[in-house]
Amino acid sequence: MKKCDVCGKTPMAGYQYSHSHRKSIKKWQPNLKRVRAIVDGTPVRLNVCTKCLKSGKVKRAI
Repeated sequence: MKKCDVCGKTPMAGYQYSHSHRKSIKKWQPNLKRVRAIVDGTPVRLNVCTKCLKSGKVKRAI
């Protein structure tokens, strides 16, 4: 499932408008990365969005 395990960000849906203003349904996916992170002292694989990685909400395991 396309969901961030830290903040819970999920896909968003809406209309994409062309130049002539014809609309079609589009889905915007979160930018997820599969990383090894430290959770309760042990390394675990998580799906994390890049915003959580940049802000430091996740401690990466090296």
